Amino acid sequence: MSRTHCHHPPQGNVKVSPYLPSRAAVLAMGFATVLLCGTLRAAANDHPNVILVITDDQGYGDIGAHGNELIQTPNMDQLHAESVRFTNFHVDPTCSPTRGALMSGKYAHHAKVWHTIAGGNHLRASEITMADVFSASGYRTGMFGKWHLGANYPYRPMDRGFDEWLGHGDGGTGTTDDYFTNDRVNDHYLHNGEMEFRPGYAPDVFYDAAIDYIRNKDHDKQPFFIYLSTYIPHSPHTLADREWASKYTPAVDSKVAYFFAAIERVDQNLGRLRKALEEEGLAKNTVLIFMTDNGGTAGVRFYNAGMRGNKGSAYDGGHRVPFFVHWPAGKLSHGHDVTDLTAHFDVLPTLIDLLGLEQPKQANFDGRSFRQQLYRPELLLPERTLCVEVQRTFEPQKWQQATAMTRRWRLVNAKELYDMNVDPGQTQNIGSEHPEVVAKLKQDFDAYWQRVSPGDRDRAVSIVGTEDDRETYLHSSDWYAPAVPWNHASTSRGAKITGSWQIEAAVEGTYRFEIRRWPKEVDAPIIGIPQVSKTVDAWDSAGGKPTLLYSQQQAAPFKAIQVAAARLQVADNEWVKSVSDQDTHVTFDVPLKQKQYEVTAELLDRDEDLLAGAYYVYCRKLD
Repeated sequence: MSRTHCHHPPQGNVKVSPYLPSRAAVLAMGFATVLLCGTLRAAANDHPNVILVITDDQGYGDIGAHGNELIQTPNMDQLHAESVRFTNFHVDPTCSPTRGALMSGKYAHHAKVWHTIAGGNHLRASEITMADVFSASGYRTGMFGKWHLGANYPYRPMDRGFDEWLGHGDGGTGTTDDYFTNDRVNDHYLHNGEMEFRPGYAPDVFYDAAIDYIRNKDHDKQPFFIYLSTYIPHSPHTLADREWASKYTPAVDSKVAYFFAAIERVDQNLGRLRKALEEEGLAKNTVLIFMTDNGGTAGVRFYNAGMRGNKGSAYDGGHRVPFFVHWPAGKLSHGHDVTDLTAHFDVLPTLIDLLGLEQPKQANFDGRSFRQQLYRPELLLPERTLCVEVQRTFEPQKWQQATAMTRRWRLVNAKELYDMNVDPGQTQNIGSEHPEVVAKLKQDFDAYWQRVSPGDRDRAVSIVGTEDDRETYLHSSDWYAPAVPWNHASTSRGAKITGSWQIEAAVEGTYRFEIRRWPKEVDAPIIGIPQVSKTVDAWDSAGGKPTLLYSQQQAAPFKAIQVAAARLQVADNEWVKSVSDQDTHVTFDVPLKQKQYEVTAELLDRDEDLLAGAYYVYCRKLD
């Protein structure tokens, strides 16, 4: 991620870059049919627009229409009433894997997205994305909110088919890729690669940007695809107004109240979005999809729609989520339920089928189209076994927090069998009564494992020194290590851990590595602590946020480290420089060839022993 100064104090960061030539070649091959025929079927002005809304950590039970009698979600409820609803729709149990599968049409494990941090969240650059497909089919493409599929070139939204992008840090507000003091209220945002300040509450800002994109009159003849991905209600559940949560107490504790209030704010924005579509005359011919990225979190203590488990679980409560499709001009069977087993990686194949988009030749989807069920919800597609797993280990572990699913059965962790027809709460393990079912599901999981696991832990590689990505921002969330400080509050505590990054030099030359204890926008000495002067404008259940989003109201959230030297290792070469009391950074100029390198940067004591990893490193090619 390249970083330059913004136009609003304090100073911030920039990300810009074109496609890698290799990726451009892949796309050209994938869409050769489009280029040869010279036709873009989506270019007709009557071709439907598409808006895909996905919320973060909202569960199936966190919607009034699903039986939650406390939460106020009138706009989600209305969309539910006016949509084809999928009641047996599944995603991955955590954020990045779901998003990787959704964007690629593949199992997350197949697309090498196996974690939310440590480089395991990067959707590999060779994968065709949903945005690539829409772009090649004549759509303009906008992404507003959480990406969580890679922070550096060539993994960012602007590298993956989106022509408009507004976001916070890759993994979320407050992560090490984000602006240091962001807390979802009056924050700095990355807009098309440049950091800029925008006032307001983050969900409002993202919906405002999406509505502006819809109303852009410069593209009246061109349909749009919008991926609208709020960072809430993911914890910490910050709000711009404490009173928003008051209506939910004392019925629930304060954490759940703030969680429900955040969802309610998204609901209000969903209403604003639909009103804007009406005002622009686009409501009838816009495909509007609503879903969430994993099972429930804070809200499951109040209501979980009868399911067992929550986010991160292999039980249905970890991965069964809402999924609504609304398209009036398409004459779908609105107001009816699809009960058949479906999943996130089915969405891209379905949209290609439903809208007549150009399918890339090399598409190797794991998903399939459910277009027919949008018109005939009672239709059952051919039986199949779907697999869901939580792969957050550096050595792949078969059946690690995993389930193999059919319409009727769930085999959890290779040993617990549940009949969903009679036991949707997954309370009675009946595996001993149906050994043939267990054997068949194990066999199906074996076939899945053979398909998805080759190369599954190949390292993600950030490309440095490209023409338009002049500075790459390496940060500790992407360390390839079992435990990483993934948010600014954790780096501020100075944990004695370290890790490495994998980079590739785009061209041969001398590269400057700038090692820091704090990110550039803080401008604090390596051995000092930041002097943060921050207006309290965001609140969570513990009170106002005077420092960092994840600091949990600590009076002293920053820890000084008595650093005497900094060390840089690039492949087998190592350099050490001393650190003075006033140094905000230490630089190393290193000759690199056009190839891959493993990079480690560390902060040392007077004996050159490890104090901590250098959490923030900036790399650029010298002219």
